Amino acid sequence: MIYVLIGCVICIIIFAKMALVIIPQSETKIIERLGRYYATLQPGINVIIPFIDRAKEIVVMQRGRYSYSSTIDLREQVYDFPKQNVITKDNVQTEINALLYFQIVDPFKAVYEINNLPNAIEKLTQTTLRNIIGELELDQTLTSRDTINTKLRAVLDDATNKWGIKVNRVELQDITPPASVLTAMEKQMQAERNKRATILTSEGKKASDILQSEGEKMATINRAEAAKQEAILYAEGEAQARIRKAEAEAIAIQKITEAVGKSTNPANYLLAQKYIHTLEEIAKGNTTKTVYLPYEATNLMGSIGGIKDLFKSE
Repeated sequence: MIYVLIGCVICIIIFAKMALVIIPQSETKIIERLGRYYATLQPGINVIIPFIDRAKEIVVMQRGRYSYSSTIDLREQVYDFPKQNVITKDNVQTEINALLYFQIVDPFKAVYEINNLPNAIEKLTQTTLRNIIGELELDQTLTSRDTINTKLRAVLDDATNKWGIKVNRVELQDITPPASVLTAMEKQMQAERNKRATILTSEGKKASDILQSEGEKMATINRAEAAKQEAILYAEGEAQARIRKAEAEAIAIQKITEAVGKSTNPANYLLAQKYIHTLEEIAKGNTTKTVYLPYEATNLMGSIGGIKDLFKSE
């Protein structure tokens, strides 16, 4: 009797343990009763009928491998798909590795609308990626990652909506062209750098020549302006000197006129002084010189006589 009682207690405990299902937060289970959908369990304690109710198993991806599990994870998940070969619009074969971030929003559809959810997402991503890359050239593929990610996410989100999946974002992790293409791209890049360096050098030389010519132009203009100002100042000085000399001679003539009086011509007096000064210079010379006297020597004699008379009157 005691053994029967103990057996009944053990059976009750086992039955209660099988009947009580504890679901962690952000997880759920699909329960089938006699092979038909019955309920979607919520986080917390749930009661089911053992041997009648059964959790539906689905295919999940764990550590890069497919496996079966009765627990559905509702958190955002990431699939790192292996590299695949795609062909661009300009017929260049490229390896691309994509990361897919998605979340199960409808467990019922994720279980009953698709047989192998991870495999379906992977194949859909690969085919969609091939289609998108096939419309772009290699240079566009390398420089338009954001555009590719946006297109890929939009297509996948629309296609997986039927499966109860929400694709949050897609990231292209690696884009690897063939080694020959990489070598050609490196040579092209080096050629572009050399071209830019040559252009910058020529532009710098051009700018330097322009600045040098402008400097020479300004220097020539400044020299011309300086020469002009010098000539003007010299001419003005020469004019002032002549004016002063003329004024001095006028004063001298006036003084001579006042000194010799009206009887003697002041011009003759001055001319006589010039003659006397010239003769003195000739007499001082050591070389033999030929002296030519003016035709009107009588004027000279008259001038000298006038000077003599002037000295006598004084």
